[in-house]
Amino acid sequence: HLDEIGSGFMITLATWTSGVVLGIALGMLIAIAQLFGNNLVRAPLRVFIELIRSTPFLVQLFLVYYAGPAFGLSLEPIPAGILSLGVYGSVYFAEIFRTGFESVARGQLEAADCLGITRWQCIMRIQVPQMLVIILPALVNLVTILCKETAVLSIITIPELTMVLTGIGSETFAFVETLLVLCIGYLLLVEACSRLGMFLERRVG
Repeated sequence: HLDEIGSGFMITLATWTSGVVLGIALGMLIAIAQLFGNNLVRAPLRVFIELIRSTPFLVQLFLVYYAGPAFGLSLEPIPAGILSLGVYGSVYFAEIFRTGFESVARGQLEAADCLGITRWQCIMRIQVPQMLVIILPALVNLVTILCKETAVLSIITIPELTMVLTGIGSETFAFVETLLVLCIGYLLLVEACSRLGMFLERRVG
């Protein structure tokens, strides 16, 4: 079953990385809108953040995949899984980015304003480089959490590692062996992410 396991591993890796990229992009937009938008922008975003944070990922996945067609959103399992993972992670990324932006000294922003630097230049050249150093450990922690959340995607028939190995276990009755391989697979992914995080921390430090 090595070919099946390898295929499931690659699908897990692909859905995880795609969901993380989508979550980071949405999270950055939400954080910027929260910090620099008016009350008409901030209030709905606050409701959205609390709604996503207050409901389980499994429920959100069901809503996107099974209830989505009722709202005109009909997706195949893998795109639905990536979208759900990205939206779920985006609110947590947004809170991390927001605290990172707020950690930059106010005096630097006032000095940039006096020099005629635009708000967008201030964000990209002053705030983002400094905040990334501060929030990197939190980002790595959230990325590893999203890695483990990919196991839930098997519920909507995505043939990722969990679904493949549980299927092999049901077929061969080798439940201990398949679950052990499943643990090893996620351990490799999380360990690789942690090592990359430590490398980046040393580099930016």
